[in-house]
Amino acid sequence: MPHKIEDDARAVLLPAFADTTLSDPVCRFLESGGVSILLGESRAEYVARAMSPERRARETAETFRTVTQAARARSGSLLAFVDVEMGGINRLHDLVPGFPPADSLADTPPAEIEAIACAVASRARDMGVNAFLAPIVDVLTGPNPWLAGRIWSADPARVGDLSAAYVRGVQKAGVAATIKHFPGFGHMTGDPAIEASATNVMSRADLERSWTSFSAPIAADAAMVMVGPAVVAALDPERAALRSAQVVGLLRNAFGFAGLVMADDLDAAATLRGDSVAQAAIEALLAGCDLLMLADIDNQVEEVAQAIIAAVQSGQIAATALEASANRVRTVARRYEV
Repeated sequence: MPHKIEDDARAVLLPAFADTTLSDPVCRFLESGGVSILLGESRAEYVARAMSPERRARETAETFRTVTQAARARSGSLLAFVDVEMGGINRLHDLVPGFPPADSLADTPPAEIEAIACAVASRARDMGVNAFLAPIVDVLTGPNPWLAGRIWSADPARVGDLSAAYVRGVQKAGVAATIKHFPGFGHMTGDPAIEASATNVMSRADLERSWTSFSAPIAADAAMVMVGPAVVAALDPERAALRSAQVVGLLRNAFGFAGLVMADDLDAAATLRGDSVAQAAIEALLAGCDLLMLADIDNQVEEVAQAIIAAVQSGQIAATALEASANRVRTVARRYEV
């Protein structure tokens, strides 16, 4: 049965919030075509790469079951995302098994990573979580205030091999994996979340040398690839990667990725560069992204949905393209349904 444009416009949005309750706008979003939610973390937790002691003390497995069950009751099929990175952010903290320490990850056999990832995902799925924003496969080539402490090897081949093992493990357990952040953000001039001028200054040669880290997990059939939030000067000096048809086209054509393409945080200062979140959303869809992450603040999610609907009605976005993106999201949600 065909979906309405209004349903498709909400299906391509991924609202993120830091707590474990559904706001009224998110409830309405899920009841009106929305398919995805991100149970995120606070800015302080994101920067610290660790959940706060207060959160760890109060959250249980039942906390996650409750919120994901409430979301599914409103949406039917649901993608419930969290960050579960190797050596980086673990939104599920003590509720799931841990990966080896970051300083020993690179020496861990792929079979061990796959087994741990499968165990982590099995526990997460039991809590109603069925999508991970991981693994990170960027390889540092210079300073990086954004990804420092979240990347555990400078060897693209090793990152690729262990990330492929992670993908196989979590997806074997019924949780969708997201490779991030295409096309690689190894050298950043600032933190894109808060600095509009933050730019990926890797040379084209350095980018190409790092791409082994993407090839292996893509070949492992990762469900999703996330495109990064800042300008990649060597590929498109004008637009943030997630707003760039050149960058998304590279992922589709050179890497042959046919799955779901996710846009990183639309609210990031380096993504917006003074534009509105709605404008960034429309450009991300036109560039070829399928699922767009944005903050659940005020009525922003619905305002962006209405901007997408207007863009379809005016002919700026083809209804068939929006439908194709929405259906990719729904397909992943059905494939990994809890």
